Amino acid sequence: MRLNETPTVWDLIIIGGGITGAGILREAIRMGLKAILFEQKDFAWGTSSRSSKMVHGGLRYIREGRLLLTKKSVEEREHLLRQAPGLVNPLGFVLPVYADQKFGKRSLKIGLSLYDALAGKRQHAYHGPDKIMEMLPHIKQEGLAGGFHFFDAQVDDARLVLRLIDESVACGAIALNYTSVTDITRNAQGTATGVVVQDTETKETKTFQSSAIINATGSWAEKLHPSPKPHLHLRPLRGSHLVFSADALPLKQGFSFMHPADNRGISIFPWEGAVVMGTTDLDHEGDLSIEPRITKPEALYLINGARFFFPSLNLTLKHCISTFAGIRPVLSEGKRPPSKESREHVVWRDRGLVTVTGGKLTTFRRLAWDALKCARRYLPPESNINRKAPIFAAGPLEPEIDHGLSAETWRRLYGRYGAAADTMIAAAEKQDLSSIPGTHTLWAELPYLARHENIRHLGDLLLRRVRIGLLVPQGGKALLHRIRNICNNSLAWDDSRWDLEIQTYLDQWRHFHAVPQVDPETMIQSTHEFQSLEKAS
Repeated sequence: MRLNETPTVWDLIIIGGGITGAGILREAIRMGLKAILFEQKDFAWGTSSRSSKMVHGGLRYIREGRLLLTKKSVEEREHLLRQAPGLVNPLGFVLPVYADQKFGKRSLKIGLSLYDALAGKRQHAYHGPDKIMEMLPHIKQEGLAGGFHFFDAQVDDARLVLRLIDESVACGAIALNYTSVTDITRNAQGTATGVVVQDTETKETKTFQSSAIINATGSWAEKLHPSPKPHLHLRPLRGSHLVFSADALPLKQGFSFMHPADNRGISIFPWEGAVVMGTTDLDHEGDLSIEPRITKPEALYLINGARFFFPSLNLTLKHCISTFAGIRPVLSEGKRPPSKESREHVVWRDRGLVTVTGGKLTTFRRLAWDALKCARRYLPPESNINRKAPIFAAGPLEPEIDHGLSAETWRRLYGRYGAAADTMIAAAEKQDLSSIPGTHTLWAELPYLARHENIRHLGDLLLRRVRIGLLVPQGGKALLHRIRNICNNSLAWDDSRWDLEIQTYLDQWRHFHAVPQVDPETMIQSTHEFQSLEKAS
């Protein structure tokens, strides 16, 4: 649906199409509200497609004494594991113990025991060095005393956002991407009455009315609603990641470690057929409207950490397929070290405008409930939050016709698309029921998503609806001819538009997702500096 076709009067207007806005939309529809969502770029364009892909409680929060945040996160992790299998999946992690490391066996055991207690089940075990080397054959052996194995969960973050939006739209909501809220309208008393919205590409403008507006724009939140607390403001922090091929860094489970340079927690884990490593945690000084990208120092920091723990693999940045970086909306009352800042969320209210920001992907429902509770006085009186309702609509457990696909493939499809997976596969050409090399994605997903999920640009399809742009060398450049052929009937693009979209996408990928070019001399110097720093620490 386009802006000029959209009704103007709503019970609730939501600004922001990331995980928080999508979660609010889903809960609002469940409350019986007439709700609409506006996103200034593409759905999940920002932090919600660039997270570390973890659904977790956060072991470091235990170390910092934030047990309540960890408890809420673990509870939400367990809900998502039960209700979205195939989208949110358990993942085992190895946490090594070395003879000279800062946090030894005893402190790690205490933390993991508390972690399990908050989850209500024991999920960790200690193993000696032989077992750890069996789990991670290429791990550094010198000084290895053993290690812990524990469980967390991972997700395709963008697909989590999109499933929430898709199910909300199926129940009557409207969600529009590439629509920017340029102003909050107010009456003579200063009470919010609606928003002015502009299509960011056609420049068409329209005013919408509602007595309840929720600002869920993450790092952009203070542009619409400055913090009411003089010393509490958003501090955008950049987290960057490297993506390796599974051949270069073969892992069957996750690996968590303390980076030798600064004792920050880093993770490496298999994801969607590749291996992801992250994250950094640095102040982001750039324009928030421009896609963030990894810097050379960040890339060298990460690769040197991987080289330290996997010395036999001789890893370099040439082994990376791609990179991605996201901006976390973190609330700060001062200049603490980035990794020490709180991941708690806040809710502000100003005469019909409610702002929610901060928080973690894992606890998106808690953010949604708190925002809707704060907006309660502006909503129809008969609407009530249902905290016991499942996150997603119940879908089929197995297909009536398997079309030659494995049970695991169907589990993945149902996790990402719910009941729509049956429609997707039934409409597919037989030759499109195979996986795209290097990924878990079926060719058949592309034309269906191109037709049904508000694609404006090729990057929307390849970087968020599916993740080919991160998982395949050069962003999938070698696949673009076939992608164009199978999506041609789903996208109303002529030849010149296709040529423009392909060139724009490749330029975008090279600028924001390619691996930084580092000459061998710089790599050697960086390694020596890292080794010196590691010895000093």
